[in-house]
Amino acid sequence: MEKKFNDPRLISIKTQVQSIGWLSVLLPVAMPAGNYFLAGCGFIQESVSDYYYTITGDLLVGLLCAVALFLISYKGYPGERLDNFLSSLAGILALGVAFFPTNETSADSCAIIHLPLNDLRNNLHNVFSAALFLVLSSISLFMFTKSKGAVMTKQKKMRNRVYRICGVLMLICIVVLAFYTNVRDNMLWLKQYKPVFWLESMALLAFGISWLVKGGLFLKDK
Repeated sequence: MEKKFNDPRLISIKTQVQSIGWLSVLLPVAMPAGNYFLAGCGFIQESVSDYYYTITGDLLVGLLCAVALFLISYKGYPGERLDNFLSSLAGILALGVAFFPTNETSADSCAIIHLPLNDLRNNLHNVFSAALFLVLSSISLFMFTKSKGAVMTKQKKMRNRVYRICGVLMLICIVVLAFYTNVRDNMLWLKQYKPVFWLESMALLAFGISWLVKGGLFLKDK
């Protein structure tokens, strides 16, 4: 009898991991592109989260939910409970980001819907977002770099370098975002450059690259 894990109807772990990576890389690109081509609005919003209020808001929530479900279903190395716990936690946090939208802040707005300002909802969104990237950074830095006693090939060393760079980059983005949030009222000249959007996009790109490498798209062992 054919073993269950050889069933061609099942998604392979590599496909699952690469899907997480592609969705993460796609998210910050799809938001402004969708608004430009579908609504004729070329303004970059203050943050990726602000696209919740635009014509691509449903897409934003959908992509976050898809990433969340892939993360929750990802089990990591067999018997590695911490790997499974961290990826599941990241998935739950991603759902929190999706279901608790930020307050609308964009001055150059492509918004088509509006919600009343709500400090609790906004704070929950920020906490979920920061915690999500902290967990994802930990996965890249400490879980993906494990070798499980296997021979450390040249490609594995290069992959570990990519994982560490991506993990550190996510941490830097979180720290800079927190700093900017506290001083932005004194640095109004920066607002026109949409620093929050670009920092969030950079963190998402680092997240996506890390998982694409983990999924074997790049730097595979020969």
